[in-house]
Amino acid sequence: MIVYGRNAVREALSGRRRVLRAWATSRVAGEPWLRGASVAVVERGELEALCGSPDHQGVCADVGPYPYVDTAGLLAPEDALVVCLDQVQDPRNLGAICRVAECAGAAGVVIAERRTAEVTPVVCRTSAGAVEHLPVARVRNVADYLAIAKDAGAWVYGAALEHAVPYERPDYRGRVVLVLGGEGSGLRPRVAAACDELIKLPVSGRVQSLNVSAAAAALVYGILQRRGSVDSAP
Repeated sequence: MIVYGRNAVREALSGRRRVLRAWATSRVAGEPWLRGASVAVVERGELEALCGSPDHQGVCADVGPYPYVDTAGLLAPEDALVVCLDQVQDPRNLGAICRVAECAGAAGVVIAERRTAEVTPVVCRTSAGAVEHLPVARVRNVADYLAIAKDAGAWVYGAALEHAVPYERPDYRGRVVLVLGGEGSGLRPRVAAACDELIKLPVSGRVQSLNVSAAAAALVYGILQRRGSVDSAP
């Protein structure tokens, strides 16, 4: 996998993957964070050909395949917060959600093996390299995973527009799995039925729903605030 962009490459250098090789323009190759790395100096056009995007910011790197993790350890902490995605298909949404989850200290993100975005160079760049540190797991069936999570003592909350309670009502103590549905379609019926409770964000404007990555940010930090994990002062 060829990742590109300053943040994506910088985090890959300090993450779980071994950087096999890197390329940069002469200007970027001299930046302090690349010291010690083996970097070939190339022109911008060659970088675009290597990574397939003009948004490389002067650097890209070959980091090998993405190391997905097993779901088994994600809920080990007593206060683990796991973000589970049901058919989120836009890689930029996946990247943005992973960035939120990593910044908030979530235990990990769970995605399905099929009909969903996977970790690609676009996801790496959009996440600003967060996927290099955040555990991301893949499961065959989201509803089945939620049943396993509940057996492990987790409470499962699904984001929905209908038949849902205000998100601030639960206290979110203990292990929590937050489930967000795909763009446009939301949670599938079987996945919604597997949740302990459906929650919703307030919507006061004419547009009746948030982008899934924006909803993820609001709900993740809302959960942390309900737990007392973030300062609620203005």
